[in-house]
Amino acid sequence: MKEAQAHIASILDLPAPEQIAFAPNTHEFVLRLLSCFPPGKRLRIVTTDSEFMSFSRQIARLEEEGLVEVVRVPTEPFATFTPRFTEAVRVKGNDLVFFSHVFFNSGLVVKDPGAIVSQAPEEAMVVVDGYHGFFAIPTSFRRLADRAFYLAGGYKYAQSGEGACFLSVPRGFSSRPLNTGWFAGFGALEAGDFSRVGFSNDGFRFMGATFDPAGLYRFNAVARMFATHGLTVAGVDDHVKTLQGLFLDGLGAKAEAAISPRDLIAPEDGLAGLGHFLTFRREDAGTIASRLASRNVIVDHRGDRLRFGFGMYQDAADVEALVTLL
Repeated sequence: MKEAQAHIASILDLPAPEQIAFAPNTHEFVLRLLSCFPPGKRLRIVTTDSEFMSFSRQIARLEEEGLVEVVRVPTEPFATFTPRFTEAVRVKGNDLVFFSHVFFNSGLVVKDPGAIVSQAPEEAMVVVDGYHGFFAIPTSFRRLADRAFYLAGGYKYAQSGEGACFLSVPRGFSSRPLNTGWFAGFGALEAGDFSRVGFSNDGFRFMGATFDPAGLYRFNAVARMFATHGLTVAGVDDHVKTLQGLFLDGLGAKAEAAISPRDLIAPEDGLAGLGHFLTFRREDAGTIASRLASRNVIVDHRGDRLRFGFGMYQDAADVEALVTLL
């Protein structure tokens, strides 16, 4: 765990590795964060219409029972997202502000999360979901580390598979989650006072209980591999952006292709404002995905959105082959 904490702190430029807790999935952290609020309090939550299911499904279910009030700000149009979201965030009475660094259904990157975090009421909990940014988009969270939680995992870009999720906890955060496991008491066990449930004074107060740490071993192995071979997140990001540019240029030159650059969901600054996948809006997204699968090309689709992911293990020849198949 200490090695994984150190790698994560280095990648995200975090000042205190001991503030990082681990869990098998991000949903576990969502529940634990919600359990920090007083029982029975109807929470006012400000979020977007583009959060991943580990958060959005849970919040929708609580909303169905009248347990929370949810303000969902649309991410589109992208050009006005930050000012619109910031306006909703700064309202007094907000209990929880939750938004993604990179949105899963478009790839849009929030360029300056700090501009949003700084506007939240002092009493509000702020959580940044970094799942599609971690190990993909060069990120410094140092300036925000003592104000906002950062939630992510190594499933995708850190090549760690399942079970390697983490939460960066602001220093000095002292709430006592109702949802808690015995790992959260490690820092308090030696005191021997069991008259009250004790919590670690660092990020471990958000730990759960016994879990399979295999994902953390995989994550550490990947981080060591990067260091050994001189690989960096910034270098991989440059490589991916190059491949994405080749892909769009190739599509633009193929009028008969199944998709067109005109279908791309992107901000005004194009690839510079996107993460490591390109999302195309197509009513026949499912059909295209199925036809590509029959040709051994794996993409995914969610409703009318067709996503093409690019990674460090792909090269220009892969892009050319994909364009040809399209």
